[in-house]
Amino acid sequence: NLNLRVKQILLDQKSSNVSVKAFVSGQPAVGQMDGREITELGIPLKGKQGTYGVVHLQLPPGQKEMSEMDISLITMMADTAGVAFENANLLEQSNLLIQELRLINELVQRLNQSLQLTDIVHFAIFELMSIFQAENCCIVQLEENGEHSTIIGCNVRAFENRVLYGDSGFSGHIQSTGEPVIVSDYSKESAIVSELMNETGSKSMIGVPLLMSGKVRGSIMLTHTQPYYFSYNNYKLLQMFSTHIGLALMNASLHAQVRRLANMDMLTGLHVRHYLDKVIQEHQQEDFCGSLILIDIDQFKRVNDTFGHQKGDEVLKIVSRIIKDSVRVEDLSARWGGEELAIYLPQLGVYQALQVAETIRKRVPGETDPSVTISCGIAEWSWLDDQVSIEKLFYRADMALYDAKKQGRNRTVLETVDAELMGQIE
Repeated sequence: NLNLRVKQILLDQKSSNVSVKAFVSGQPAVGQMDGREITELGIPLKGKQGTYGVVHLQLPPGQKEMSEMDISLITMMADTAGVAFENANLLEQSNLLIQELRLINELVQRLNQSLQLTDIVHFAIFELMSIFQAENCCIVQLEENGEHSTIIGCNVRAFENRVLYGDSGFSGHIQSTGEPVIVSDYSKESAIVSELMNETGSKSMIGVPLLMSGKVRGSIMLTHTQPYYFSYNNYKLLQMFSTHIGLALMNASLHAQVRRLANMDMLTGLHVRHYLDKVIQEHQQEDFCGSLILIDIDQFKRVNDTFGHQKGDEVLKIVSRIIKDSVRVEDLSARWGGEELAIYLPQLGVYQALQVAETIRKRVPGETDPSVTISCGIAEWSWLDDQVSIEKLFYRADMALYDAKKQGRNRTVLETVDAELMGQIE
């Protein structure tokens, strides 16, 4: 307060100080000023919940005491002022709580509008930086195995998707202890080394654990270059926000997991056909070419009849594993139906797809038990085609697979290959 009549009570002063004595005891106190024959009084400003300050009086020089009636009157006035101060303080806290509840309600509504993980993370970062007027925000998620965590969102691009190991930095400390952290001046008081604080030149930081189903699954950190920037109320509000952000992220993760399972064949671990159709259609709208490999396990019915369906399932799973091991991250492998499998290779032509198919075909006999072979048919599309469609691409690949079966199985056939090249492939 800039009013010269309002001064701080320094509680570490000696106990003979009248203001300190009145504040601590909650009763009027009388004393003499050091080195001067002046009597001073301290009358506490009390409310129902505590003492909020002290009215400090100095009697005129030579006056040693004040009448009980005067002290009683001043005490009554001080008590009235204390209650008024307390009411004003409670009103301010109530208004702050109402504002916090409104912010939480708005945040929860906005978070629940999307089940996309990236949308939720980006929205949460934007809102937190806006509400707390922070310069930087990082959201860190602990991986399921607990061995490392990943920065799933940060306004500093250099930190996005960075993998963090161990309990290093503030995020590691928060995740290992489960306790929130507030740093007033990183340059003076912190015993923890933080890359985020160092690289952004931040001095103030508040960080809280990210809870999912009652367990610590990450952390949220806000920073600012000014020291002593964040208040204790900021610290408490962020704790409340983190609970709702954690719930939204958990819902998004469960939604993504359900979608993955819906698009996944449970036996082989490959995608299902309708998902393959959808992805190819999307690629045909954006890419300039792509290739499709259709794969059929030769004499698979004989394997089931001879060794049983359980052994047939094992063979199918092994072939599927070989396929997953042999393709790129951006390629899509799927179970087309029964013992027929498919691989879509974006932006690759038939001769590049041929190398992939041949790698798989040559591996299968040596890694399956009982040993089986496969036949492959390959077709491609490009933006130069008169008609680009999923149906046409599948039909041409299926015809190439039919030719491979017709020519004796255990071979790869391209849709437009000539006889000489077919002999080389065989």
